[in-house]
Amino acid sequence: MTFEDYQYFFKSIIDGHYTEAPYNQPLYLNYVRLNESRQKRWLKTGELSEETIDAVYTIESKQFWTVVTEPWCGDASHIIPFIEKMAELNDKITIDYELRDDDDLNTIDNFLTNGGRSIPILIARDANKQDLWHWGPRPADAQFLYLKNKNSLMSNDEQKLVLQNWYNDDKGEKIQREISGLIIGSKK
Repeated sequence: MTFEDYQYFFKSIIDGHYTEAPYNQPLYLNYVRLNESRQKRWLKTGELSEETIDAVYTIESKQFWTVVTEPWCGDASHIIPFIEKMAELNDKITIDYELRDDDDLNTIDNFLTNGGRSIPILIARDANKQDLWHWGPRPADAQFLYLKNKNSLMSNDEQKLVLQNWYNDDKGEKIQREISGLIIGSKK
């Protein structure tokens, strides 16, 4: 699906037109509302660094980027706006979005994180659809924080708040730095 289709999917969940599990549960509906708000904020206020812009401009041949995600994913709401902004910079990049929980798609099963189906995952492929690199489910520093807090006595809500604050303080810098590094590294 396109980014516009993905945005429409958010709206259809929030408006009650899509009620398949898990989106038929109030908790997940609240996640989607919150994530839509976060995503819109980053789309409006998030800025790409010069380093990121320069890296994206180095892509000279066709690439296909696939983002595996779900509207309930809090990390995705902070990450996808920056990926989308990167893809918009270079017409050599075609980007599509896949839902992790879509039974007809199993892309995520080829990109497990520690054996789990963690999202979001960004996969970059060349014109022949050969994998160049993949990234996700979150920046290394956020992943470290997530794992540290997951193994602590913090409640689930406290863990989410700490990660939310990390994303707000970072302002997309580490997301951009890591993805830019993969773009440049794939050229060597």
